[in-house]
Amino acid sequence: MKHLVACILLLFPLALFAQKIKRVEGEYVYCAPGYMSVEHAKEKALEHAQIKLIADEFGTNITQMNSTIVANRDGNSNIDFTSFSSSDVKGEWLETIGEPEFSVSYDKGMIIVNCKVKGNVREVLSAPIDIKAKVLRNGTTDKFEGYDFKSDDDMYLSFQSPVAGYLAVYLLDAEGNAFCLLPYRAQTDGIQKIDANKPYIFFSIADVPVTERNLVDEYTMTCSGEFESNQIHVLFSPNAFTKANDNDMGDFLPRELSNKDYQKWLAKVRKKDVNLTLKRALISIRK
Repeated sequence: MKHLVACILLLFPLALFAQKIKRVEGEYVYCAPGYMSVEHAKEKALEHAQIKLIADEFGTNITQMNSTIVANRDGNSNIDFTSFSSSDVKGEWLETIGEPEFSVSYDKGMIIVNCKVKGNVREVLSAPIDIKAKVLRNGTTDKFEGYDFKSDDDMYLSFQSPVAGYLAVYLLDAEGNAFCLLPYRAQTDGIQKIDANKPYIFFSIADVPVTERNLVDEYTMTCSGEFESNQIHVLFSPNAFTKANDNDMGDFLPRELSNKDYQKWLAKVRKKDVNLTLKRALISIRK
């Protein structure tokens, strides 16, 4: 009987944990300034929809968090007001079910995007690991942090973690592709180990020891049209994980898989590892 009680007590917390993954569905209307591309506005609408659904399900860490971003373009100021961000909600978006639905309209120079989405979310009961990840443009120190690129600009990444662990970096484009930027193509074990408290600069041959320079891939951003909007995903965990199963695209091109397959892999990894931290960044590329 004692053994039976012990087994029940051990299983009970697991049952509680399983209940914290929930399916949600809803919509969000995002008003974007007219100079923003429609694709970028769709990405922002989806991001806001996901954050709102998580907040509705699990609440926020603080009663109110307002941020206002003022962008000046051709002498005109545009204000992007956000009531809360992904760091303020008590949960995380694990996976999207099906394809998000978008409808786009225009009003007084604004782009109005309605986004409907459903997916699985999980409650977060503890603070994520405090990693530092910054996208850098045309320079390898933090003063070069930037997310708006021009074609032929170089991209780097600075990274630091307070604990040892494992890192992966992906770029997602608007064409439905996911590119593995890290681990590098020459790293055949599929993992990138990280030491605690050590500052890293990735995608720069000059910033690694001579013995590691043959591994490094450097990236120059290109733009096939007038404007492109991409996402950078930085994944870190103190637990070992390997990159997604991808395809070799030949010399000078990062390994690639479809965004759909990447999202399936990401959902599996995040469900199994509650300590995995995902940081997203939107980057734009112009001619």
